[in-house]
Amino acid sequence: MRIGECADLGADCLRCTGPNQWAIHGPLGKLKTERLVPVDSFVCNIIQRLRFFRSMERLPYDGRLLPRPHRKEALIRQLRDYLHQVCHSLGLFTRIVPLQFRHTYASEMLRAGVGFPVLMKPLGHRDREMTLRYLDVTLADLQREFQTARSKPRHLVPQPRISLASSRTGLLSAIDALVAAQHWLEMFRRSLPKGEARDSLDRLSNRLSKIAAEARKLRTT
Repeated sequence: MRIGECADLGADCLRCTGPNQWAIHGPLGKLKTERLVPVDSFVCNIIQRLRFFRSMERLPYDGRLLPRPHRKEALIRQLRDYLHQVCHSLGLFTRIVPLQFRHTYASEMLRAGVGFPVLMKPLGHRDREMTLRYLDVTLADLQREFQTARSKPRHLVPQPRISLASSRTGLLSAIDALVAAQHWLEMFRRSLPKGEARDSLDRLSNRLSKIAAEARKLRTT
């Protein structure tokens, strides 16, 4: 999140999105977009602690997670000062600003395999070009992609692992067909230039994978 969005977080920002799944509801940011940012249990505990300390604050309750004795700009300066103090206590004398955390988050999510359309959501971006500015491509990234390209060149379309003419019957045959369809769809998607069509096929390919995974759970003897 941007630091200004953190300053505007509501006390009820923590939302349950599923079994043991939580997200922070972000306020309207620079691009006037609201979003849910997935968080882990560590962040959930921090939010709970902030709520506890907020309940003990003498300032009038304004519905926000962080108390604001003066203007919003004063709170942001205070948060930046805290960040510098933490960095100094850790022996980090390079100047670090909150915006760098967004760049690091975007780069690490991409390295972990998160797709561009999904990554744009927690960042609150509408334009792919804006997300590209946040990515930090390191030498290690280039080396990894180079080795992947050499070992598994995408222009060589491999044979599907499952034949459409499967000898299995019933639900197992349907699973084979889903896997084969997802494979060919993915191979075709990779041959397309970057754009809306490629992104749409990526979402369809992911849906087929999820459907096949759910079907496997239903498999019976």
